[in-house]
Amino acid sequence: MDIAYARAGTGAPLLLLHALGLDRGSWDPVMPLLTAAFDVIAVDLPGFGASPPLPGEPSPAVLAAAVAEFLDEIGVAHPHVAGNSLGGWVSLELAALRPVASLTLVAPAGLWRGPTPLYNRVSLRATRWMAAHAGRLLSRLVGLRLFRALVLGQSHGRPGRLTPEYARATIHAIGTCPGFDGALAGTLRRRYTAGPPLGAPVTVAFGTRDRVLLRRQSRHVEQLPPGARVVSLKGCGHIAMADDPQAVASLIATSTGQAAQMT
Repeated sequence: MDIAYARAGTGAPLLLLHALGLDRGSWDPVMPLLTAAFDVIAVDLPGFGASPPLPGEPSPAVLAAAVAEFLDEIGVAHPHVAGNSLGGWVSLELAALRPVASLTLVAPAGLWRGPTPLYNRVSLRATRWMAAHAGRLLSRLVGLRLFRALVLGQSHGRPGRLTPEYARATIHAIGTCPGFDGALAGTLRRRYTAGPPLGAPVTVAFGTRDRVLLRRQSRHVEQLPPGARVVSLKGCGHIAMADDPQAVASLIATSTGQAAQMT
């Protein structure tokens, strides 16, 4: 499986999966806090970053199967997994395909009761259109703190604190990824519903300023695997890794620590 990835650190393997439209760089703020304790593997899902897209409209389950094949190729059998948004949904599907040591899900998508809510469809398509057709203008504007807040205010809880370089990289990733439309289409008529217990601890966190996954529409935590622990990340938005890297790293450490207690 042709999946681009970055790998660093020592310890138990920890797989990082990103949100729709982003790439492994979205985990960069957290990576330095994880590599002392983990063998961190941050991937570009198929169709994002440097990974070529899959044909058709790959569902989260299809993306998970591609990641499972990739893990086999690099010889990783039982990783801890952390995923954000679409990456959280893919993490859940991956855990249904093969054993994982733990799951840490940051604002996982797919927890709606029917098809993807209209609000999410419209906002995701609008974000993609703006990044693809007005990316150069936006990249200039986000040099100013006010415009970083305007451009990234829906997805980030503290957009004014982000650097211009981070904002430009985010705009570029969303505007240029070839897999966006296919992966989005692969989610529209689907949702995540838990099957049998996973046999691994599951920790789910939503930012208190998440304006992408609305509470009544997209946070039906009863659809999660039995025993999932649900917590809040204070002051964080949908992409919490950029808002509070330390809080996300601590969340992962707590979740993986629970796995150690179970063995």
